[in-house]
Order: sequence, then C-alpha cells, then structure tokens
Amino acid sequence: MPQIERILCPVDFSEFSARAYDYAQSLARHYHAKLFLQHVIEFDLPIYDCYVPAAYMVEQLREIRIDAMAQLKEFAKRPADHGAPPERVLLEGVSAKTILSFAEVQKVDLIVMGSHGLHGADRVALGSVTEKVLRKASCSVLVVRRPEHDFVSPGSAQDPIQLRKLLLCMDFSEYSRAALEHAISIAAEYHAELSVLHVLEDMPASKDLRSVTQPVLERLEQAIPGEARGRCDIKPLVRIGKPYLEIIQEAAEATTDAVIMGVRGRNALDLAIFGSTTYRVIQLGPCPVLAVH
Repeated sequence: MPQIERILCPVDFSEFSARAYDYAQSLARHYHAKLFLQHVIEFDLPIYDCYVPAAYMVEQLREIRIDAMAQLKEFAKRPADHGAPPERVLLEGVSAKTILSFAEVQKVDLIVMGSHGLHGADRVALGSVTEKVLRKASCSVLVVRRPEHDFVSPGSAQDPIQLRKLLLCMDFSEYSRAALEHAISIAAEYHAELSVLHVLEDMPASKDLRSVTQPVLERLEQAIPGEARGRCDIKPLVRIGKPYLEIIQEAAEATTDAVIMGVRGRNALDLAIFGSTTYRVIQLGPCPVLAVH
C-alpha cells in the first residue's frame, strides 16, 4: 500500500487554502507525515511614470517578505493542538512553477491545495495555479474547492476532518487501480467506508439492467484485493449514465467526504484532466477530490 510521508500545502491565506490546510494537517497526523506549509511571493514590479530608486524597491520587497512570513506564522497555528507543527516555507517566484519545483526537490508524496468555488468565472476554471499544479505534478494532488463541508461524522477541535465515506472511481485502467490502493490506504487510516464505483456510459436497449450490471459488479469484486477487506468496509457500485454526472450524483446522494480518481501522467495533459471526467468532478463535485497520478 502507498505511504504518505511528505505533504505539501501551498496557501494564499484565503478561506479556501485555510480549509485545505485542515485536510493537510489531518492527513499528516494520520500518516505521521512531514508537513510543509508553503507561501509563494509573486513580486510584480509596478510601472511608474518616473524613475524609482532601486533602494525603494528593495525596501518594498523586504516589507512584503516580513508581512508574508508573519501571515504564514499565524496561519500555521490553525487549528490549535493539531499534531506536529509544519515546516514553514516562504519562497519567491511564479507560484505554480515554484510549488512544483519544491515538491520535486523535497520528494513530496501529496500536494493539498484549495481552489475557488463556483462563482462567476470560476465555473469555467479552477484557478490558474491549481490547474497548472494538477497538470504537471508528479505526485497525487488533493483539491479542496469548497471552503466548508458537512461531514457524515463531526470532527473535533484536534481533528476537524473526519473522512467516513470515500468514493473511488474505477474504470479498470491501470490508473484507477493505482488510485484504488490509495483509497484503501486512506479508508483504513480513517476507518472509513469505501465505495468503488464504475459508470456504464451506454446500456444496450435490448438488455435488462441486471444482466448488464451484474458482470460489472463481479469484476469490481475481483479488482478489490482480498486483504483490503480486513482493513476497511468496501462495497462495489454500478451506475449508468454520463460518468462525471453519475460520480457527482453518487457523491452528493451518499454524502461522500472525498472522491478519489486515477489520472494519466503529466505527459497526457488534455486527456488526463482538462475537459475530462476528473476535471469536471473537481470543478462541480460536492466534496474534495484526490487526483492520483
């Protein structure tokens, strides 16, 4: 089973990154993982009509650094008494590129980050930084889009994140089989119920429902490792329809706490995420989504 030993949580001090930090801390505590809390300063030089002394710009940048470090230090206290303190990392550069570079150098196993909700232009895009990280990360990425989520079981002050219902999307590819291993690991850590869902996009008109779904249920049962059943409660599910719509519907109906999906590697960008089932579930779904590369 995959282990999560190093977690990176990039933050911009918004409510979305605050919620992502809750998830990052919870996962770090459950896996006894090292947690990096990162903020990236993007310093754009303003355009002036007159000459501005270099000393002034240096001083301005110094003040930005001091303010950002103070915010990062304060942010790291959320929530109180919640596992080991994170390692605070303040860097300068282009946000997505800096996040990805740091993740590569530190051999991060998981990136946890927030993204904007469905308001205006956000219906079209998750946010450029999140999109670029999803596209190019070599590790798994957990995207927390909604700042609030009502859990099946309420959390505590020590651990507000309670993952009790997980949904794994299985299309029988090698990518979804890798995601299944991560889903089993997380379900075991949180003592969660894991639903393994396959969506049939087309159903022959001449076939009855049972004759179509029963072979798929049996195939799902065979895909689940025998030893996994002793670690968590796993149940196979089959739905019929458009994959991303059925996944979202199942997650909403079951009050799922997180959806887990396998995606192709970073060299198949357009097929892997954008315009795909994974991207739409991240964009429109009712809960956080873990994209397993």
